[in-house]
Amino acid sequence: MSTSATDTEKAAVSTQERARALRAELQRHNRAYYEDDAPLISDAEYDALFRELQALEDAEPALRTPDSPTQRVGGAPLPEFQPVRHAMPMLSIRTETDFGEGGALAFDARVRRELKLADDAPPLDYCAELKFDGLAMNLRYEDGVLVQAATRGDGLTGEDVTQNVRTIRALPLRLEGEAPAVLEVRGEVYMRYDDFARYNAAAAARGEKTLVNPRNGAAGSIRQLDPKIAASRPLSFFAYGIGETQGWRVPATHAGILDALAAFGIPVCRERTIAKGANELAAFHQQIGSGRAELPFAIDGVVYKVNSLALQEQLGFVTREPRWAVAHKFPAEEATTEVLAIEVQVGRTGALTPVARLAPVFVGGVTVSNVTLHNAEDMARKGGICVGDTVIVRRAGDVIPEVVGVIAERRPADAQAFAMPATCPVCNAHVVREPGEAVTRCSGGFSCRAQRIQAILHFAGRRMMDIEGLGERYVERLVEFDYVHGVADLYRLTLDDLLDMKRRADERDGTVPETVKAGQTPTRWAENLLDGIAGSRRPTLARLLFALGIRHVGESTAKTLADWLGSVERVRRAPAPLLAVLPDIGATVAAAIADFFAEERNVEAVDALLCAEIGVAPVDEHPPLPELAERLAWAELYAVLGVPRLTPVRARQIACVVDGATLVRQGIDRPALLDAKIPADVVAALAEWLEAGANRRLLAALATQREALLADLPPASARPAAAPLAGKTFVLTGTLPTLARDAAKELIEAAGGRVSGSVSKKTHYLVAGSEAGSKLERARELGIRVLDEAALLALLADQALPGDAPADAAALAVVAKNNGPAQASLPLPFEGEEE
Repeated sequence: MSTSATDTEKAAVSTQERARALRAELQRHNRAYYEDDAPLISDAEYDALFRELQALEDAEPALRTPDSPTQRVGGAPLPEFQPVRHAMPMLSIRTETDFGEGGALAFDARVRRELKLADDAPPLDYCAELKFDGLAMNLRYEDGVLVQAATRGDGLTGEDVTQNVRTIRALPLRLEGEAPAVLEVRGEVYMRYDDFARYNAAAAARGEKTLVNPRNGAAGSIRQLDPKIAASRPLSFFAYGIGETQGWRVPATHAGILDALAAFGIPVCRERTIAKGANELAAFHQQIGSGRAELPFAIDGVVYKVNSLALQEQLGFVTREPRWAVAHKFPAEEATTEVLAIEVQVGRTGALTPVARLAPVFVGGVTVSNVTLHNAEDMARKGGICVGDTVIVRRAGDVIPEVVGVIAERRPADAQAFAMPATCPVCNAHVVREPGEAVTRCSGGFSCRAQRIQAILHFAGRRMMDIEGLGERYVERLVEFDYVHGVADLYRLTLDDLLDMKRRADERDGTVPETVKAGQTPTRWAENLLDGIAGSRRPTLARLLFALGIRHVGESTAKTLADWLGSVERVRRAPAPLLAVLPDIGATVAAAIADFFAEERNVEAVDALLCAEIGVAPVDEHPPLPELAERLAWAELYAVLGVPRLTPVRARQIACVVDGATLVRQGIDRPALLDAKIPADVVAALAEWLEAGANRRLLAALATQREALLADLPPASARPAAAPLAGKTFVLTGTLPTLARDAAKELIEAAGGRVSGSVSKKTHYLVAGSEAGSKLERARELGIRVLDEAALLALLADQALPGDAPADAAALAVVAKNNGPAQASLPLPFEGEEE
């Protein structure tokens, strides 16, 4: 055998091995992208691998195998969904990666050559559309009714996702007008940028998992087995073509098809045009590219299609692609780069956010060097981002750049793992991350400079300290120019301070008023603000507690603390288990309150506020409620300590044998507890819990504060009569004839009742006014008594409701009168009501 022959054989083997490796690599990335929604490489890198394999197969057709990614679209059906065989294959189209006008010129020249048109022949008509970045979908309508929705899958067989697609509100379940016997609509399921941002903000606020990006959010939503989850996701749809049809005279052009689909009520994007020849195609590409950042959804190019269906048929297909269409892409919106460092920023609400410092990379039309990583949980979900990692960065339109994921294969041996700091990088206060939450937060409150503006604005709010005139602009300037470092400093401000602050801000902004230039300095605004600050020195205890900005302590919880404990001092000294036995204060809220007062900086800020110099003092401090004695029983306290296996039943048993103070002094008396028929595993769990020094100290503090509270209880003779609404929970909905919502709430609470924001089995009364929403329907379903304003006022006056019948009929009559006859019956159409 000659040397040249040997070299040729080696080259052939090498080419075969490379083709085999490329097929395996592309298949792996197909699964990661289409099935797992977790891409491993950027779009640009995938396209490069695909083009390399395509070139090898074109050069040597024998290398082309049936399972090659070039012979199918990719993404096998998921086993959880039923397979659907497409009546007509869902094929992909060729991609032009020349980002300039050359891509349009090349396509037009290729089409004209296939049609054997002379150089002087008139320009062809093309339909130019957007190339959406979502999930391809086939919708089958029979006699105008949506009967099936299927994903593209491998182009021949997809997944039946009908139950999820039916939740897309933009899609009609029945077509408008004269519908064909069968019409298959092909298009893209996608998620708008604003919908994506709103969904993630709401999910983050609930402590739930956020979506990675709009494209993966759309794909992941469609693949949810529970349609309720898909329904909660803000999905949209655009049609771009058709599949099988029966009983329909198909229009002669592609543009005509899109117009017909729009007439049927199918969403069709308006950003499309009929272009004559290559120059108009290139102009459309340039126009869309320059305005791409303004689009409310993601695209990665435009699509050109020969407009005439007759010419499309004449042109036909080549392998997996139609000759009559092409995707003319824009520069990639994904790129890879290296993580140089990870820093932590503290937001205005105390949230600690890791930020990646990147090797600068051009992506989506801008150079990106910094990317927010959101939280530790999100970092772990994206591959555990480390310093030194190579990551995929995405920027779609005007969306903030984000890290999509880590390329694990490129992680260096010396990569540095990231961990959230134990203390705030701004104020050095300890940080907390509550169970079930993704966000880590600084506990420093208004002692932390990063949170100071937001904390002071909250403190001054109408339902808190109600400092009239202290708006965001003034707070920002007071903090910026170092007049205010904490809320106590508000009460030290002088007229000269405020006037000097205004002067400095005006000079900085170049907005000095003409009156000031003329030597006249207005002072009324500053005098009014000082009056507002002075007028807030005597708040109610509930308002003061609410104003402190303790996490999870809203208006209702603050009132519970004020009513039951009666003073700031008792609240701040109460251990978490003591707080947890109060009404509607669970373990999470109790831990947040105790944690707030465990931070020395917060204690110092509260002390500064309440000191004699400042003079802030609640007007209504009082002894604890007498009913507190029952809640301070050791059986109740043991049950909320968090001891494993210590159920309420076992807690009562242990309380019969030993109290907490004795447990702290003498430890566990195992024989006594076992003689009381308490299981050995429960006794062992309690003993192990007590061995931890922190737990023993907690129990000691609990015993001490319990005794102090019991000693502060008023004597039986001094206890007031029960309030008329004591123990009753109310929900307000709609507009009452004379009472504002806040006024009704204050009246109920003053009478001992509690106002909740949602209807549940624990609700005693629903107070309904005009335009009552879904809460009224929910109350009726649960058999909860419905009151109108008159019935509420009767209850507040401690009067029986007229007659023996519940007030529902009277309340509904008022609702019917105000809403009109069409809305008098249930259910009422106010599902989106905000309370």
